[in-house]
Amino acid sequence: MQGPPDESRTNLALVHVGEPANQPNRPVQPIVAFDRRELMQILAVYGRKVGTGEWRDYALDFLKDRALFSIYARVSERPLYVVEKNPKLRNRQGQYMVTNQQGRILKRGHDLAQVLRVLDPDLMVVG
Repeated sequence: MQGPPDESRTNLALVHVGEPANQPNRPVQPIVAFDRRELMQILAVYGRKVGTGEWRDYALDFLKDRALFSIYARVSERPLYVVEKNPKLRNRQGQYMVTNQQGRILKRGHDLAQVLRVLDPDLMVVG
């Protein structure tokens, strides 16, 4: 049986993982993330590969300098592929990159759809 809400439970606050809760005036560090359009493009390729049985799992990591979409064929320690977004490289080689299990860069560029073609060569790019 539940009693009335406890005063300490009603005033919960969310903090970043690793951020001390005793520093409320400290500015929150921004993180890099995939936007909705980028995620839809990645998940479209991922869904096709899951449908064919080639891939089974994925993981998302949003860090302060880059976002990662890791693709796994089975439960393992290392992903088959990693799709990375690094905005600091936007004006250089391009902010999108796909690496393989050994860490070798397979494709890099400014257009995510073009970069994802390395994972699914039959994918048509629609502009």
